[in-house]
Amino acid sequence: MLIDTGLGADPTKAADRAKQAEADGFDAIFTAETSRDPFFPLVLAAPATERITLGTSIAVAFARNPMTLANIGNDLNYLSHGRFILGLGSQIKPHITKRFSMPWGSPAARMREMVLAMHAIWGCWNDRTKLEFRGEFYQHTLMTPFFDPGPNEFGPPRVFIAAVGPLMTQVAGEVCDGMFAHSFTTPEFLNDVTLPALAKGRERSGRTADDFEIQLPAFVVTGPDDETTAAVAQNVRRQISFYGSTPAYRAVLEHHGWGDLQGELNALSKKGEWETMAGLIDDDVLDAFAVVAEPNQVARKLTDRYGSIVQRLSINTMTDLGTEFWAPIVADLR
Repeated sequence: MLIDTGLGADPTKAADRAKQAEADGFDAIFTAETSRDPFFPLVLAAPATERITLGTSIAVAFARNPMTLANIGNDLNYLSHGRFILGLGSQIKPHITKRFSMPWGSPAARMREMVLAMHAIWGCWNDRTKLEFRGEFYQHTLMTPFFDPGPNEFGPPRVFIAAVGPLMTQVAGEVCDGMFAHSFTTPEFLNDVTLPALAKGRERSGRTADDFEIQLPAFVVTGPDDETTAAVAQNVRRQISFYGSTPAYRAVLEHHGWGDLQGELNALSKKGEWETMAGLIDDDVLDAFAVVAEPNQVARKLTDRYGSIVQRLSINTMTDLGTEFWAPIVADLR
């Protein structure tokens, strides 16, 4: 199992954090598109490192178009000497239409076409094929020499997408090199829903599971003392309740017989009652979504729970617990 971590969004700290993550032995560092651009920190991290994989987990796909993403992915894979993973996510309709002012509809089909369009563009640049991509959502039929960067000696980047539901997961299996499982998932959901959907997607394209990677950013509840652990648990309850309020993730709760909880959480979220929402996440729900353990048991519980399912595990060491607290846990995982 590969062990990944987060780079953070602050570009002024990107190079130093990337160097430290590489020195600490992490296999990859990822940025996320939250309050800052996810690509800029990686531009600084690439020349500051030599071995570690760099990636976005995630960049919002539908805020951009395939040509834009193809250019960014091509450049970052070149700058990192082939170490870049272009990680994409669909986001949800209100953010795409109201925050980014972009079109929404058929997200799984749109994501599939976006990935295929990027590969068509990269094929034009690297294999010198004519650009002739005509899809339902995207059409790319023009590439003149002035805008053609030519072959990339490191080739195109790997593409991962974030997926929860079976349709998007099938897309990952069909056209991608990997997928990001959501923190808001369980081993049961991964085994019963995710893995069969990936297999169905691979069947469509004739792909195999070879070299395909699932990455999971796991919830972990632990701490150096009871008071700290309780505070961490409350924060994780807040995160679980926030994700659980999203209709797109209802299927995960329904898989465990907690479908009604999603409706309650959604109604409370519309009133802004965030602490009340966290109070609905009882110990059974917490244990289903998070590894709850003493520090010296975290690594064993993580590998017992996910070791046979995922190939990459993401550990966020930039928490209130600090990197020094996480260092022996990461060492145990290795």
